[in-house]
Amino acid sequence: MNPLSMTIFFTSLTVGTIVTMSSNHWLTAWIGLEINTLALLPLMTKTPHPRAIEAATKYFLTQAAASALMLFLCLINALQAGEWDINIPTNLVTNLLPIAIMMKLGLAPLHFWLPEVLQGVSLSTGLILSTWQKVPPMVLLFQISHNINLDLLVILSLASILVGGWGGIGQTQLRKIMAFSSIGHLGWIILVLKFSPQLSLFSFVLYIIMTTAMFLSLITLSSTKMSQVATSWTKNPMLTTTTMLILLSLAGLPPLTGFLPKLLITLELIKQNMVIFASLAMLMSLLALFFYLRLTYIITLTIPPNTHSSLTSWRTSTKPYLASSVVNVMALMLLPLAPTIIFM
Repeated sequence: MNPLSMTIFFTSLTVGTIVTMSSNHWLTAWIGLEINTLALLPLMTKTPHPRAIEAATKYFLTQAAASALMLFLCLINALQAGEWDINIPTNLVTNLLPIAIMMKLGLAPLHFWLPEVLQGVSLSTGLILSTWQKVPPMVLLFQISHNINLDLLVILSLASILVGGWGGIGQTQLRKIMAFSSIGHLGWIILVLKFSPQLSLFSFVLYIIMTTAMFLSLITLSSTKMSQVATSWTKNPMLTTTTMLILLSLAGLPPLTGFLPKLLITLELIKQNMVIFASLAMLMSLLALFFYLRLTYIITLTIPPNTHSSLTSWRTSTKPYLASSVVNVMALMLLPLAPTIIFM
């Protein structure tokens, strides 16, 4: 794609995100979300493949439906409250507007578009879709967190954790696995949103770090399927090892970074006398743990039949080695720094 076009689209993504994050008005927040959505569509179709066009069409239709619902509810909310301020609590803000925002995020049961869209785009666009595009809707959820119905949050979060684990079990495509991983992690994040928005924000930042590390590793290894990542050991043993550890971090195993949000969220739920929901969330996470461990086993503990005999791989393009190494370290080793991070 033309560098000038890429600059324009990434600038539009940045502007849309900043507009939504800095707005205290429903209409400007909606405009920022729309700028974000429209800026991503050309990036999704930069490779004119039928699957990419299909993914972009599905993404546009889903986001347009969520935006139309959100704008309609914002108009009714403005009629009821007499103003467009985000922090005015009404029945619509409590019950229906979060559903429209969660549809944009891809939370269950409104998640069906996310695995299909992520499967149809490139890994670099999938990275933007799984991290950057989650920021504006999550900021809106943080702003209205004190007004959202608690029962709605608990039901949707537990459903997302269940779907995120169950949907990824039979997958062999890594992008679909990362889509279901995203659904499960966002379920954990919104589970504690009502009680501790700061903890939800902290967990969301760690989710972005771990997901970015995983996508950058896959981009560096040029792997989109299990069969491709299984043969990556002879090409880049060190990166393959860290990829395995990132998968275990995404699964939430100690002493890796991914254990930290699950531990803190579970402790917060127990402190709020929600032991049953904390137990259900941990049991549902075992489903996700299964496919993470299966992928880890395939990467490191199996020997592929078509092992490369050469010690060096053929490199024809630049890879994000520096960015991947920095983010990989963050995705693996932030747990010992947890007291300092929480104190800050």
